[in-house]
Amino acid sequence: MKSPKKTGVICKIASHVTVGNKFLAEYAGRYNDKVTIIPSTIDTLSYQAADDYNKNSVPTIVWSGSITTLEHLKTLSSTLQELARTETFKLQVIGAADFQLDGVEIENIRWNSQTEASDLAKGDIGIMPLPDDSWSRGKCGMKALQYMGMGIPTVCSAIGANTEIINEGENGFLADDKAQWLSKLKMLLHSVELRSRIGKAGRRTVEQKYSAQIQAPRLFQVFGKVVETNLENG
Repeated sequence: MKSPKKTGVICKIASHVTVGNKFLAEYAGRYNDKVTIIPSTIDTLSYQAADDYNKNSVPTIVWSGSITTLEHLKTLSSTLQELARTETFKLQVIGAADFQLDGVEIENIRWNSQTEASDLAKGDIGIMPLPDDSWSRGKCGMKALQYMGMGIPTVCSAIGANTEIINEGENGFLADDKAQWLSKLKMLLHSVELRSRIGKAGRRTVEQKYSAQIQAPRLFQVFGKVVETNLENG
């Protein structure tokens, strides 16, 4: 924050710029014509896909974040309260301070790098609400990719990289407003078959496009081109 123009300067002097999504690529492209999108990735060896989509007697909606991003979850407070008036579910909150919401059953879990994957695996549905602002449009959908990497069907705000990652109704769901959040969460709560179909498709998306195994060679190729160009230019 001391030098808000620094990012643009770094982009300008860089031999090549790698970014995580189209929004960031457009920004970097103002300063440098050598820009490659390398999305956030998931280690699919550590994140194992779900094989039981009816594992909980009470379906569990999971949100993972931090104290700073807890405000994003709070934007769904009234939606979750309304959902709880007609549906039975538990909300699992990973990584934030104790979070309570009247009328909603909540389990708070402290984030731990050693148990992160196994904690996520307890969830039946993953959620990623975001405000519609420039900061959110620059985010790269990591929460969504974590859920999807675990084979957990995911509902996200229709913002930024989320719209690049998710094909509506195929490998996840996007929501613009309260009505859409309610509708899509209800569909997933009511149908084990839908959770299985969407969850498995999300896992395939991660394996094919967002795994470390797929993207690491692309990043290596960028480094190789930079080294080759610098050697040619002396």
